[in-house]
Amino acid sequence: MIYLDYAATHPMTPGALAAYARAAGVPGNPASIHRAGQAARELLEEGRAAAASALGVPPLTLTALSGGTEADNQVLLSSFAEGGGHLITSSIEHSAVLAPARWLAARGVDVTFLTPDASGRIDPDEVRRALRPDTRLVSLHHANNEIGALQDVAALAEVAHLGGAKFHTDAVQAPGVVPLALMEWGVDYASFSAHKWGGPLGVGLLYVRRGLELPPLLLGGGQEKGLRSGTQNAPGLYAAGLSLREAVSAQPQTHAHLRSLNDRLTARLSAEANLHANHTPEGSPKVASFTARGADGEALLMNLDLAGVCVSAGSACSAGTMQPSHVLLALGLSEADARATVRLSFGAATTTEEIDTAAEALIAAARASTA
Repeated sequence: MIYLDYAATHPMTPGALAAYARAAGVPGNPASIHRAGQAARELLEEGRAAAASALGVPPLTLTALSGGTEADNQVLLSSFAEGGGHLITSSIEHSAVLAPARWLAARGVDVTFLTPDASGRIDPDEVRRALRPDTRLVSLHHANNEIGALQDVAALAEVAHLGGAKFHTDAVQAPGVVPLALMEWGVDYASFSAHKWGGPLGVGLLYVRRGLELPPLLLGGGQEKGLRSGTQNAPGLYAAGLSLREAVSAQPQTHAHLRSLNDRLTARLSAEANLHANHTPEGSPKVASFTARGADGEALLMNLDLAGVCVSAGSACSAGTMQPSHVLLALGLSEADARATVRLSFGAATTTEEIDTAAEALIAAARASTA
C-alpha cells in the first residue's frame, strides 16, 4: 500500500505513539487534586508547553480541544454570540469554517465570501474593500487543504486590524510543512489539529491572543480557563505537544523533501495531455491536485485503490459524497472536472519510489476511467 493522503491524516509518528503510551499509563483526571490527578495535570501542561514552544506563543494562549473543526467553530460562533455583525471569509475555506459561516448567515449575520484568484490566493485589497464598520471577524486559512494555496496571513491580518476587525486563520495544514510565526503575523486566533502533523486523532489547539476572550461553547466544569469545559485529554495533549515540537524542529528538512516529491510528481503527470495540475509551485509542497479531464471520478478513485494507492477526491471531511469540491468550483472548474480530480498529499516518510509508482498508477487509472 502507498499512502498519499497525509492532508487527511498523518499517521502517528513513533515519538507520538511512545509519548501517548507513557501518558496513557497515568490514571488520574487532570482536575483531581490527588497525586494521580496532579501527575496527569503535569503531563497535560508539559504537552501544552511543548506545543507553545513550537508555535512561539505563551502556553496560556493555547486551549486544548477536540480538533480543528471545534477550534474553527469556537472562534466563529463565539465571535457572533451576541448576534448581528459582519463576517468576512472566502469561498475556499474548509467546511469547518464554511458551515458555521452559513449557519450564522441563516441567523442574521452578514457574511461576505471572497473569491480567490486562479491560484487560490486572497488579495488583501479584496479584504480591505469588503470591510465595514460592523465587521467583527475575518477568517481566512493559511494553507488550503485541497490545492495547497498559501495565504499572506500577516498582510491579511494587518488589513483586518486596520478596519477594526479580529483575524482568525485555520492553520491546520501548516505545522511541520511551512514556517509558522503567529506572533509576527499578528493573528488573533489560530486553529490546529494534532493528527495533521503526526500526533493523535481527536486533539486540537486553539490559539487566542493574550488579552482576548471568547465566550465558551461548552459549559460544565470550567476546564481550560473556562473556555472549553470537559475532562481534558492529558495523554492526547502530551503526545500532541511533543510531536508538534518534533515536527516544527524538522520543518526545513521536511519542506525540502516534500518540495522535491511534489516537483517530481508534477513533472511526470504534467507530461500527460489529459492531466491538469490545480496546485502551484508557490503553494504548500504537501499537497498536489490533478484533474483527469474526461475521466469518471468514482472509477478513477476505485482504480487507484485497486492499485494500492491511497489518495483523496478532496477534503476527507466530505469523503464518500462524490460531490464536486467547492474549492475547485470556486477556482472555475466545471462540475465534471471537479469530480474527476484527485488530491495526493505527502509526508516525511514518503519515498521517491512511492511517488514514481503512484504517478504511473494515476496515469493508468486516468486512461482506464476515461469515457
